[in-house]
Amino acid sequence: MAMNVGSPDGDDEQMNSSINTTPLVDVMLVLLIIFLITIPVVTQSVNLELPKESNVPTQTKPENILLAVTKDGDVYWNTRKMPDIESIVTELKKESVKEPQPEVHIRGDLAARYESVGRLVVACQRAGIAKVGFITEPPPKQ
Repeated sequence: MAMNVGSPDGDDEQMNSSINTTPLVDVMLVLLIIFLITIPVVTQSVNLELPKESNVPTQTKPENILLAVTKDGDVYWNTRKMPDIESIVTELKKESVKEPQPEVHIRGDLAARYESVGRLVVACQRAGIAKVGFITEPPPKQ
């Protein structure tokens, strides 16, 4: 019975070039089990009927109010710069008593802060405006 104890040239250490995939398989199985347990929890939700997206062309009427917000937060009523939110609320209250009530269209610059646009929405609410819309660029045709 023969036994190989070492290499004849004295080089006992040989490089093992194969990758040990056992730890990788162990980690993948643990991740698979975690995902199988957590996915049913994530997919459960309250049944809601979400609003559908609609892209309606703007109907420009003379009675519509156009408010614009620049990237610096300045607010314009048509082309007139408004000094502050309180003056906007005052003007909107005058417009809100008209019959039929005019619509407010808000145009916000792409670089404008959401806070500036949010202030306008709150001002419309304080003034009693029922219809507020946002003017955006249409998506590119594909």
